Amino acid sequence: MGDSNKIGTRLTALRNERKLSLGDLASRSGLSESELGAIESGRHSPSIAPLVKLSRALGVRLGTFLDDAEVTGPIVVKGGRAAEVMRVTESDSQKLGTLTFFSLARGKSGRSMEPFIVDIRPGAKEATLSSHEGEEFIYVLEGEVELRYGSETTRLAVGDSVYYDSIVPHRVSSAAPAKVIAVVYAPF
Repeated sequence: MGDSNKIGTRLTALRNERKLSLGDLASRSGLSESELGAIESGRHSPSIAPLVKLSRALGVRLGTFLDDAEVTGPIVVKGGRAAEVMRVTESDSQKLGTLTFFSLARGKSGRSMEPFIVDIRPGAKEATLSSHEGEEFIYVLEGEVELRYGSETTRLAVGDSVYYDSIVPHRVSSAAPAKVIAVVYAPF
């Protein structure tokens, strides 16, 4: 991430604008006060699922946590040089790996989709599944990834894609470094 705590800073500002305590936001989002405090302080980098819950609870687009400036025209990313907007490193005790998200629409105002290039670093196969409103599309650019979707597991290789409802518990992981294009749609 460009600055060390962009998401936490934005979350604090949005919560304060709405005159919400951590407890109020915890009740609205379903996240714990301790998790919210860790996000706001920069001790925890949330994955997409908690960000979707927070965007719904605060009445903002998911992209609000990721943007620096709003642009009304098209967003062009040349040569795959997308800006890193979020790195999610799972806890060391779980050894789940790292997902680094590079936004392909950073700054685009009014968008409903969040397109990313995601670098996936290896982690354990047993991991917490994520669930949030919306849909996701994944296209494998490099390596091989494993999608755990509910009780099913699917392996995807270069050129494979998958489109799924993200309300069903899911997790994308890899035994070796991999890269995917991921498009997340989270209804507002």
